[in-house]
Amino acid sequence: MDQSAVTALPDSTGFRLMAVHAHPDDESSKGAATSAAYVEAGAEVLVVTCTGGERGDILNKDADELAHAHRDLAGLRHQEMATAASKIGIKQTWLGYVDSGLPEGDPLPPLPFGAFATIPVEIAAVPLVRIIREFRPHVITTYNEFGGYPHPDHIHTHVISVFALKAAADPEYHPELGEVWQVPKFYYDNSMNLEKFTTLHEAMVERGLESPYTWRLEQAEGEEDSWIVRAQRHKNTTRLHTSHYFGARDEALLSHHTQIDPQGFFFAIPRDLEKEIYPYEDFTLIESTIETELPETDLFAGLR
Repeated sequence: MDQSAVTALPDSTGFRLMAVHAHPDDESSKGAATSAAYVEAGAEVLVVTCTGGERGDILNKDADELAHAHRDLAGLRHQEMATAASKIGIKQTWLGYVDSGLPEGDPLPPLPFGAFATIPVEIAAVPLVRIIREFRPHVITTYNEFGGYPHPDHIHTHVISVFALKAAADPEYHPELGEVWQVPKFYYDNSMNLEKFTTLHEAMVERGLESPYTWRLEQAEGEEDSWIVRAQRHKNTTRLHTSHYFGARDEALLSHHTQIDPQGFFFAIPRDLEKEIYPYEDFTLIESTIETELPETDLFAGLR
């Protein structure tokens, strides 16, 4: 998709966008600039967060010194989420499930009892159906079947989102959850795509800078069955020029103080370079009840 195809977002008053994420901080690291852009364009944007992030590690060494982080990580992450939401301008709600953690080892240990990823989809999707019927989004975005990356909660977020998308439109499915709603357009967030990684990597190398994408590209070349390679089956269909909102995205990211290291991966690319070389956020249109012409530069294309 070439840069000449990029256009500014039109007025989006009256449209509703829902993004379904696994943990607090995912809404800031994936699609935050798009959310901020649509809020400014007049759309209602709702983030649904499936878990409280209770089992997340403290990834910022400065936050590791906070007693609150060790005493009540779940409570602190709720506070961080509220701050991040205010930076982007979104509404946000919780499904209320417990973080599954990221299992490590070979073989992998079982997930904790009652964790989100262990709850059958028929049960876990029920509150999401209710939210869809109440909010009545024109667009839903979430992760692909690999979770964007292979965290069990991300994968389960995909599973319940696909289930809820169909169930919300089924008049036979739990009518007590509200009036049925057919979501017109359903997208996968495509933040983890090789075109983006390669473009930014090459720009960093050309400028004599250390690229944070080196290991990901090496993995993609060396492991044909790696999650990075498998995720590429979903090609970009929809690209939004969102560089004007990278500042709001970064403020939201930094609001997740326990999770985001200001010196870490998310801030390894100089912002001026990122805005010049890859000023986009990418999505893949998976299902649509209306006709639209690909490639798109607007999630609400075909609905206006």
